[in-house]
Amino acid sequence: MNVFVELAQVLIPSLMILYLAYLLVRMYIQKELELRKLEIRGRSLETTLPLRIQAYERLTLLLERISPQNLLIRISSPNMPARDLHQTLLREIREEYNHNVAQQIYVSAAIWDMVRNAKEDLIVSINDAASEMTMESTGLDLSKKIFEKAVNKPVDPIAHALLEMKTEIQRLF
Repeated sequence: MNVFVELAQVLIPSLMILYLAYLLVRMYIQKELELRKLEIRGRSLETTLPLRIQAYERLTLLLERISPQNLLIRISSPNMPARDLHQTLLREIREEYNHNVAQQIYVSAAIWDMVRNAKEDLIVSINDAASEMTMESTGLDLSKKIFEKAVNKPVDPIAHALLEMKTEIQRLF
């Protein structure tokens, strides 16, 4: 019996020291892993942050280029029939959008939805304005109708998307 007591007197402190050593090593390894994760994240941010900023810039440019006032000034010509202007506007909007579609991976889903919705809303407005034109209508008539529809909207989806992008990019800094 005396042997068991002596064995317990040696084993119990040894096991406690071994357990304490295990806890210390485990804590050290966890801290090292956290430091490595932070280091990797820091390097990742160095790479992705410029890409994200560029995506916001490109989407801002997209929205500015497809806004009715800029789009119509850039595309409209005095003798263009309304039907031709209608097709040209739709093609230009889709090309601009398709050119920037990859930027969605760098911005939040909410921002991308706003950009997409602004584009779709503009297409609907242009189609509505074009449906009110006659065969004799000119591009100038269509332009006026598009501006009229844009002014009568309670909320401009393009301006709203731009504002939200500005807010989101400010949160990054």
